[in-house]
Amino acid sequence: MRSSTPIQHQQPSLALALTPVVLTLLVLAVQLFYFGDFTPHIPLAIGLAITALVGVKLGFRWKQIEEGIFHVIHVSLPSVSVLICVGMIIGVWIASGTVPTLIYYGLTILSPTIFLAAAMLLCSIVSLALGTSWGTVGTVGLALMGIGAGFDIPMYWTAGAVVSGAFFGDKVSPLSDTTNLAPAVTGTDIFSHIKNMMPTTVPAMLIAFAIYLGAGFVLIDDNSASFERIDAITSALQANFTISAWLLLPAVLVIVLAVKRMPPIPSLFAGALAGAITAMLVQGAGVHDVLTYANSGYSIDTGVAAMDSLLNRGGIQSMMWTISLVLIALGFGGALEKTGCLEAIIRAIMTKVRSFAGLQTSAVLTSVSTNLVAGDPYLSIALPGRMYTPTYRGMGYSTLNLSRAIEEGGTLISPLIPWNAGGAFVISALALGIADGNVENLLYIPLAFACWLSPVFGLVYAQLGLFSPRATDEERQLWQEQGEAIATDLGAAGEASISATPATRTS
Repeated sequence: MRSSTPIQHQQPSLALALTPVVLTLLVLAVQLFYFGDFTPHIPLAIGLAITALVGVKLGFRWKQIEEGIFHVIHVSLPSVSVLICVGMIIGVWIASGTVPTLIYYGLTILSPTIFLAAAMLLCSIVSLALGTSWGTVGTVGLALMGIGAGFDIPMYWTAGAVVSGAFFGDKVSPLSDTTNLAPAVTGTDIFSHIKNMMPTTVPAMLIAFAIYLGAGFVLIDDNSASFERIDAITSALQANFTISAWLLLPAVLVIVLAVKRMPPIPSLFAGALAGAITAMLVQGAGVHDVLTYANSGYSIDTGVAAMDSLLNRGGIQSMMWTISLVLIALGFGGALEKTGCLEAIIRAIMTKVRSFAGLQTSAVLTSVSTNLVAGDPYLSIALPGRMYTPTYRGMGYSTLNLSRAIEEGGTLISPLIPWNAGGAFVISALALGIADGNVENLLYIPLAFACWLSPVFGLVYAQLGLFSPRATDEERQLWQEQGEAIATDLGAAGEASISATPATRTS
């Protein structure tokens, strides 16, 4: 008979917890920089195997490690579903003429000098309405890449503006999953959370807008802009597609459904269906053609190389590189969490924290590091949120400070890490061609100003004590009523945040 005595797992030491992280980053560095091969899948898979070996050493069975892996993957499956829907949308919206129409009107209406600033604002508005940065990047963002190509603006500049706007909207949209997750794991409400992010969000966006506006005048001279190039693209679009403002209706439908608070996956699928019907009724596509576009992507030869590289894409299969990377990265993150490696690292950090400035800085950098190592924006929000909350309460600070820290270190930094789920999607959806050797397009990372400026402002505020609310009497009363864990001994903060909260909440 099997013993009913539960298996005791050892807690990893800091050195052991860091082992799979350091080794994985070393393998990743060899793949990226020594071999010059931007395919991080196998290094992350090796990292998962190393983490599993560490787990076995700590007393875990493979079945338990596997459960941890699949748990994190299961939690993030809605994001994979979004990727599938966006792949379908890209294919059918190109076929329907929706994306070509956006490109055509953008080239004929927008001034090249204000394009980057306008692109950031447009993506901000759309993402705020949709509540999904990925949906915005894969649809409006793709069209903006086409417009930028028409204006002969480097791809990385356009991608930086698109990412800045799309992830800003995602960060402050009440429809966004990550914007709901951050206050949920820290015990605050979503609208207080959004309000508390304004002191970092507004200046970051204003500075980014000013930089993009200035860059437009530096990169483009209206008098010397290649009007022949623009005319060639618009003529090619008119020759191959029916262009009409009515073809924007699939995009309008998705926005309306989002505003009515429909879930993102049905909304995106409805947009794909509307695009498919439009492609058949307006562009003359057949049923089998539309099914092919949704699965394998759109294919056309316009005679303009810049347009063909953007229009020949989409479909579910185009997302499989990204989806496979996301699943492996999620599995790696799940293994690190299950074996206690991430908690051990965070606990070691928290035992050194003695001030609010140090605590806030640690929370931001922990989210960034989790994004960097685990490749999962959800884990980078959920894990530090659970771990740090009792310490904020013990210091007498509102957990709104924590929800802002993990939102900015999680949501905004995600697209800036190429092997992260967010970064992998951006690279794929915007056709940056990094895997094909166009490594220069990784310059979109520093050029996504709003994404990294916002957490920088947060760190500055923490050092200066600005916009760092103390806990109100109402918050303290709520903590007591709900039996929330409060770490009064900062030296033991890590242990309290791990063990106290579940015990009190189940009492």
